[in-house]
Amino acid sequence: MRCVIARFPFDLTRSGVLESMEGIKPEQATGQSVIIGRRTYPAKQVGQVITRQDRRDFSAGEVLRAMAQLGFTCRDQAPVLAPTRVLTPLQQASAMLGGS
Repeated sequence: MRCVIARFPFDLTRSGVLESMEGIKPEQATGQSVIIGRRTYPAKQVGQVITRQDRRDFSAGEVLRAMAQLGFTCRDQAPVLAPTRVLTPLQQASAMLGGS
């Protein structure tokens, strides 16, 4: 299948992607990711391996679109942030004065 990543056309196949990613250790995926085989890879890592281009040359969205067209499972998840504690003005003033 012909896919355009970073304004360059690539002829990608599902088996070709599986072969390219074989033996590649996945980095920690904190955001957009692609499941290839039994492993979850960050989208940018997959794009770098497949296109042999610098990660700054393409967006993760381009890679996700191409991988989804080939039938891979793609995840578009933002990192989960810890909830922040909201202080009332009285609690803020108390904290600034050294109170608990």
